[in-house]
Amino acid sequence: QVQLVESGGGLVQAGGSLRLSCAASGRIFRINAMGWYRQAPGKQRELVATITSGGSTNYADSVKGRFTISRENAKKTVYLQMNSLKPEDTAVYYCNAALVSWSSGYEYDYWGQGTQVTVSS
Repeated sequence: QVQLVESGGGLVQAGGSLRLSCAASGRIFRINAMGWYRQAPGKQRELVATITSGGSTNYADSVKGRFTISRENAKKTVYLQMNSLKPEDTAVYYCNAALVSWSSGYEYDYWGQGTQVTVSS
């Protein structure tokens, strides 16, 4: 059984920083792309950043220059360093991984349970 477990959310003042982590576990054959999404109250879930297994990254325009996504393949972990946080970054942040498990042999999307990030003004 595959699981994604996030950590690192919390309450921070505007201008502050947080680092999110997401570790994948279970019978995983290969992890392809990993990423972070967020959902604010009353809004749809939106992409924040993604990273391929080779390290290529993609960011939402709203976070470019402030957020950095990275990963440690050996640890099956993806990170999101968030700097210069703004109140509009407040949301539940979800980890996503496109991976192949030993049981299925096919690529599926997996999601973490979400971690709350609250930025006060």
